[in-house]
Amino acid sequence: MALQDVCKWQAHDSRGPSSRLPLADDWAMPRGCDPQTFLQTHGPRLAHGTTTLAFRFRHGVIAAADTRSSCGSYVACPASRKVIPVHQHLLGTTSGTSADCVTWYRVLQRELRLRALREGHLPSVASAAKLLSAMMSRYRGLDLCVATALCGWDRSGPALFYVYSNGTCLQGDIFSVGSGSPYAYGVLDRSYNYDMTIPEAYALARCAVAHATHRDAYSGGSVDLFHVRESGWEYVSRDDACVLYMELEELREPEPVTEAEDGKIHPSTPHRAGEDELSSGPGEMTPDSRMPAETERL
Repeated sequence: MALQDVCKWQAHDSRGPSSRLPLADDWAMPRGCDPQTFLQTHGPRLAHGTTTLAFRFRHGVIAAADTRSSCGSYVACPASRKVIPVHQHLLGTTSGTSADCVTWYRVLQRELRLRALREGHLPSVASAAKLLSAMMSRYRGLDLCVATALCGWDRSGPALFYVYSNGTCLQGDIFSVGSGSPYAYGVLDRSYNYDMTIPEAYALARCAVAHATHRDAYSGGSVDLFHVRESGWEYVSRDDACVLYMELEELREPEPVTEAEDGKIHPSTPHRAGEDELSSGPGEMTPDSRMPAETERL
């Protein structure tokens, strides 16, 4: 008796559909065709988007980001982590191609660990940023897409650097990267202050990301908040971006109103320059009586 009769094994029918071939709704490419070239020629245009930000202040560095990973109208992951820890006192935001960002952060972790073993201490944030910039600049022009903000604390205090895959390395106090960065910059530039308190910094970061996710079609999900202190980085919170934006809208102050002499409530009008001078005198001046004086001045 043959072994296949004992094991009750049956040969696969090669005439039917193979289980290794993609289904009708999946991607199928001809044999011998380069996947990247095929997708660039026949595939759809994928629009990537995110919102990440980081700013430096007296009590450390704040890093915040949304959690939705999307390609156009397709949401790849609604709860992805876009802030990656490097070591105890250093982390970075990720924007660009997720695989490239994760891969290069693993390379950076390995190189920093090797330097720490050789030198006996971890390199500074500036050294880490220059190292990452130098490593990625060798692959310029090869469709590498990594845009990150390195947030850390070293012997010089809190430090923040922006590194791009073409070799760009910049130091600053505020950085926002991603398709939602213009909206986040609008909130940060209005309210940022280096001497702000920790609760004010947390509120500013949440507000900036929440408003960016509301306006940017490719950002959303939740808002992750990290704080890099002298003792190390800390994962502060994760808040739903939609709920956070609704709470911020409810906290807006209503329009101030004034009560007139007739007892009716009217919205208060802004003060105009020169109005007190025109209305001063023994009696209140009417608009008709003010007009000749204004004309004479002109």
